[in-house]
Amino acid sequence: MSTMQADVQARAARIAAEPLVPIGQSTGFFSGTIKSLKEIWAHRELLVLLVRREIKARYKGSSLGIVWSLGRPILQLFIYYFAIGQILGAARQTPDFAIFVFIGLTMWGLITEILSGSTTSLLANSGLVKKVYLPREIFPLSAVGGALFNFMVQFAVLLVAVAVISGFPLDARLLYVPVSILTAILFAVAVGLILAAMNVYLRDTQHLVEIALILLFWASPIVYSFTFVHNHLQGNWLEQLYLSNPITIVIMGMQKGLWDAGSTATGTLAQYWPPDLELRLLITLLVSVVLLWLGQRIFSRLQGNFAQEL
Repeated sequence: MSTMQADVQARAARIAAEPLVPIGQSTGFFSGTIKSLKEIWAHRELLVLLVRREIKARYKGSSLGIVWSLGRPILQLFIYYFAIGQILGAARQTPDFAIFVFIGLTMWGLITEILSGSTTSLLANSGLVKKVYLPREIFPLSAVGGALFNFMVQFAVLLVAVAVISGFPLDARLLYVPVSILTAILFAVAVGLILAAMNVYLRDTQHLVEIALILLFWASPIVYSFTFVHNHLQGNWLEQLYLSNPITIVIMGMQKGLWDAGSTATGTLAQYWPPDLELRLLITLLVSVVLLWLGQRIFSRLQGNFAQEL
């Protein structure tokens, strides 16, 4: 027997002696969640690399780099401030209208970037999905990392603007800010995981998301105050339906935490907050945690045929 044949047989014997290790995620609702978290943690370095790639790809060949991440929200700020604030008169009835709008646009940008990026993340990384096994949640999470990077840049500008123009409400209202941000991230990631899995099987999902985001923008108090909604609906069931939107709650939480609506300038409206906004925000946070768990389990159940579908 030649040396080569002996090496082949020895290698075959070593392979046969290796225990079979199942790959893929467990479908158990509780055990599967723990295993998934362990796998994601084990691949955390890859996740960091994907986030860096996501950020670098956005500004590749750009001279201004991250400055461009401010361009869109600032342009939107000027457009809405002029169109909604000045022409339609909202600025005359809403104190510090520029700050009010920028808070809404900053939070909206975070949510929409997570949802849009997560939805298309598996298609954008189809080559990796088809060639090697790794926890597929990494791809939507990399989109989340890129969105968080842009959000931190915009949020820093927002804090400076609040400090210069209106000043921070120096009381317990500031606690609304971290809770609102955390709730927005958890809710968007949960929905993003489900949309990412659906988009593999139904490519129209990404286009439906674009339409839904347009509707949600105008169904949230971003460029208009909730006071107008309350004055029109007077607390009826339509107002309660409006307040059932998690995006509405997190945006109003940020507004109450950073926007000083106590101006008494002539012509301004007294800002109305739902009397149970704190409770609604906490309930939304808890629902987002449960939804994130359910979203990950749905993602895990659907991921079995990702490679074939892609």
